[in-house]
Amino acid sequence: MRTEVLTWADVDRLIEELIPQFRGTYDALLMITRGGIIPGGLLAEALDIKYILTAAVEFHSGVQKRLAWPTFLQFPGDALLRGRRVLVVDDVWGSGRTIMTVRSRVQAADATPELAVLHYKPGQSMFRDAAPEYYAAVTDAYIVYPWEVDRRADRELTAAGLG
Repeated sequence: MRTEVLTWADVDRLIEELIPQFRGTYDALLMITRGGIIPGGLLAEALDIKYILTAAVEFHSGVQKRLAWPTFLQFPGDALLRGRRVLVVDDVWGSGRTIMTVRSRVQAADATPELAVLHYKPGQSMFRDAAPEYYAAVTDAYIVYPWEVDRRADRELTAAGLG
């Protein structure tokens, strides 16, 4: 599989690609951890959304990985979502399981979600009849975002007095 390693300038260009796509205003922005935190923060600032929420979803691995039920490690209460137009943000739509699970839960709270990602991978999606409303790029590559760079080696060198 082809790998793309992005710079912060690349991320800035992706955000600039997303911004003109949005229709109307949002009452809230829901960032999916951890990948959606940085793009969500950038979009919240650009779109002047001040009501920010987070969701953490985990799918257990194993033989039936694609059929596993999610565990919500963190999710806003229904009262925080009810009646709101919510922009749900993640970094990438691969299989689509995480963001579609969040979308369903937002809808169950009687809110209106719209989905935004930096990268959409339609070839990997488990949802042939669904897609994010907003995406900056379509790809089949493995994406490495600048916030995913392994900083442990740098910290270990600094702690040893070598960095």
